[in-house]
Amino acid sequence: MSIDLKQIIEHDMSDDCPVCRTQDLVDMVLLPAAAAWELNNALPRFSLALHGAAGMLAALLQDGVPRHEVEAALAHLLDDIEQQIAEDNVMGGPTQGTA
Repeated sequence: MSIDLKQIIEHDMSDDCPVCRTQDLVDMVLLPAAAAWELNNALPRFSLALHGAAGMLAALLQDGVPRHEVEAALAHLLDDIEQQIAEDNVMGGPTQGTA
């Protein structure tokens, strides 16, 4: 099976962008769940996030995606994250919600 990493890391600027939907799911569900698991199991902070991410990247490698493609995709995502953090800091921090 061939995986097009570009398709899953670059925004398509549509109302139903799969990258935006994925980021929302991670922010709203996966990160809080991982933090709760770490806390309830006396694990170091971010240990589940780091090892979980590595395990998911391992699945890409097992599916035959070359390591250099995985590393390039990860570098692209990290660049986007760092840019977003810088923008959030300029604007006074990340969005706090509307509740």
